[in-house]
Amino acid sequence: MAKADKDAAIAELKNEFESSNGAVLTEYRGLTVAQVQELRGNLGETARFRVVKNTLTKRAANEAGVDEGFRDLLEGPSAIAFVRGDVVEAAKGLRDFAKANPMLVIKGGFVDGQSMDAKQITQLADLESREVLLAKLAGAMKGSMANAAALFNALPTQAAQLAEALRVKREEGGETAEAPAAAEAPAEAPADEAPAAEASAE
Repeated sequence: MAKADKDAAIAELKNEFESSNGAVLTEYRGLTVAQVQELRGNLGETARFRVVKNTLTKRAANEAGVDEGFRDLLEGPSAIAFVRGDVVEAAKGLRDFAKANPMLVIKGGFVDGQSMDAKQITQLADLESREVLLAKLAGAMKGSMANAAALFNALPTQAAQLAEALRVKREEGGETAEAPAAAEAPAEAPADEAPAAEASAE
């Protein structure tokens, strides 16, 4: 391959690494062209499955800042599923295809630039998809929002009840305070009049 062609291939692969959410590295030895086409169809828009040259891919991965652990896996006939979407969904598709077609071997991958081995990719495939997780999150948030709305709706009623209770208490407290004052007024008059009566007698 001419140097210009190599440079172009490296630049294209580097762009694949940089524009992907993640990638799954496989060994495809023994797969037929028809099987590779079937796998690509199963992955759909989720991932782009590409047969790659190890030497050029290592250079591209290095330039893209992909973890060295991923680059070390580039041995033998390699093909990479570059994922532009839900990495979990792509991992599921590759795992399921590998079960039906044992010639496809998942070797590892990377997510957000960090390498993952084959076991970690399988664990990733066992997770629930992004859509399922978002649906569960939305359900949880909906329930929380409903509880919050009920609380907010109850607050004005509770505030009105509290205000009414305070008003009644103040009114009752006012009547109790004024009553002794009214009762004590007549009792003071005779005390004031007693010296005057004595003065008249003298």
